[in-house]
Amino acid sequence: MTSILKHPIAILTLLILTSCLMNNASAHVIEFNIAAVESFADGTAFGNTGAYERVRGTFKGELDPTDPRNKVIVNIDKAPCNAAGRVEYEADFFMLRPVDGARGNGKLVYDVTNRGRKNIHWRLMDARPASPAHANDPRTLEDAGNGLLFRMGYTILWSGWDPDAPRINNGMGMKPVIATNNGMPIVRAIRDELVSGTRSPARETFRLTHNAFTTDQSQAKLSVRRREADVRQEIPASGWAYVNDREIRLLPEGTKPVTGSIYEFHYPAKDPRVLGIGMAASRDLISFMKYESTDAKGALNPARGIKAALGFGISQSGRFLRDFVYQGFNQDTRGRKVFDGTLAHTAGVGGVFLNAEFGQPGRTSTQFEDHMMPENEFPFSAARLTDPVTGKTDSILRNDGFDPMWMESNTSTEYWQKGASMLTTDPLGSKDVELPATARVYLIAGTQHAGQAWMTSTPGNNVNPRNPHSPTPAMRALLIALSEWVDGKAPPPSQTPRIADNTLIAFDKLQFPAIPNMAIAHKVNVFGVLKDWTKPEMDMSKPYRPLVTKVDADGNEIAGIRLPDIAVPLGTYTGWNIYKAPYVEGELGDRDGSFAPFVATASEREARKDPRLSLQERYSTHTNYVTKVIDAVNKLVAARLLLTEDAERFVVRANDEAISKRFTLP
Repeated sequence: MTSILKHPIAILTLLILTSCLMNNASAHVIEFNIAAVESFADGTAFGNTGAYERVRGTFKGELDPTDPRNKVIVNIDKAPCNAAGRVEYEADFFMLRPVDGARGNGKLVYDVTNRGRKNIHWRLMDARPASPAHANDPRTLEDAGNGLLFRMGYTILWSGWDPDAPRINNGMGMKPVIATNNGMPIVRAIRDELVSGTRSPARETFRLTHNAFTTDQSQAKLSVRRREADVRQEIPASGWAYVNDREIRLLPEGTKPVTGSIYEFHYPAKDPRVLGIGMAASRDLISFMKYESTDAKGALNPARGIKAALGFGISQSGRFLRDFVYQGFNQDTRGRKVFDGTLAHTAGVGGVFLNAEFGQPGRTSTQFEDHMMPENEFPFSAARLTDPVTGKTDSILRNDGFDPMWMESNTSTEYWQKGASMLTTDPLGSKDVELPATARVYLIAGTQHAGQAWMTSTPGNNVNPRNPHSPTPAMRALLIALSEWVDGKAPPPSQTPRIADNTLIAFDKLQFPAIPNMAIAHKVNVFGVLKDWTKPEMDMSKPYRPLVTKVDADGNEIAGIRLPDIAVPLGTYTGWNIYKAPYVEGELGDRDGSFAPFVATASEREARKDPRLSLQERYSTHTNYVTKVIDAVNKLVAARLLLTEDAERFVVRANDEAISKRFTLP
């Protein structure tokens, strides 16, 4: 050993190999590579802010694996290091910024990409992209939707954080960083759950989430079952084959998976990505935008005059934000706050299966699918609680001086599928809990997980027509209230059902009206402590207890933010629906709600044996209906739960001819 150390090249090599354990430099963005700066919406001026431009490219960063704020990243100590002892990463970024930075409002909204997709312009601002590719490449005036955030001067930022996010249709991602055991592959027996047709179009092959270590079929096992609780039926090796180390198919060739059935594949996987780097990359990017003027090579910060940053995420992206804050990424490696405020929408009580060895961030646990995949783990709430199941005491918020102003909003679906009631109750649903002053939780009553401005009531995969009620008007008001909260103005109080006032109840106590031809949900997603996701094994001896919102005689929820569709209804709107054949009949639809319109007259109601009042009995005339809508929106605006411009839109819609015709009596 002594003779080796005398050789300078050997010494340098040894230092490089061991430098991951020796270097104490902080993480930072080192380089921006801007591919293009282009006009947005043909130079259209948005209010006092003026024109916007698109900035797109990639950014590179470095992480010191010995920094305590990076050690939370699973397998960061097994990632390759450069000569300086740092782990390098590279990811996509895309920005819409005011051309004249001085006319912006000094705030950045980071829209966490969902499976590589941008969300905020079409989910929050009602843009109607022509195609998925257009949705991920905003460039026209149509892509600005109602233009709210542009008119108010926000800079909007997206970046890649998942190396496996689909790159088709302009998807955003990052380069994978592979963990090894001193240069040797990491191999572990894992599990994939494979379902055809429920969340994506049916295919003849199944793509695996990780590379198989070997394509030797004797090392793997494929089974199928119709329902999550059914006994698994093993498919013999003659019934399936590897296409390659990332894909399998059923045999004989041309055999299609049974729609909706759960195929489960156990196999030895290799080369886990260090997926937690995605959170660190987001942290470093946003911190750079707030605090730095140039990158390490002298290139100017592409953001202009940013003084505060807001995080916004929907579904998977909202669960990303919950883990981002809980795992400590809201403090950068120089001890500075990253997000000043966050709004996580439709996340329920879950996290994202990201910062783990062989993580699978695309998973989302529901009553029927991915039920035993990691997502729902204590702590659930922003309140600091002791879990009666595990004995742990914890909170989503860290109370370390770096928590953002914290907002969570959910649709009705998350109370049935994602345990959202436990945001404001103890884990066993026995009592309400008090949230800290820095946290708010909102239910947008009578809405569904995937609700958006142009939803229709076509049934899709479900028995009942889907819920067309959009939660986005409330979401817009909440995001603006969050922005004002960062400036010191307290937001509206939380709006959720509560045990104390009997608006939050066990699902089997729900007295839902017997609406003709409407299938009724008789189950919720109940889960316990997940002991081993690879087997899988979940302890259901003492399950957590999600509750749901009480409904009125119409079947509409009586608590939460009640937009005009619920406060002055034209029908019944729920957050649940039921799968129809060829899907698994009787199971909860993955993310859809239901809709059942009121009939026009009392005689029609009596003929149909519908227990709900008709439009005639309820409002008498269309004019009376419009008057009630005006009263409802005025109350919501006064409570800062609806913007004035959205109130005006509701009144215009109430006066629409298509609605007035529904009041025309025969």
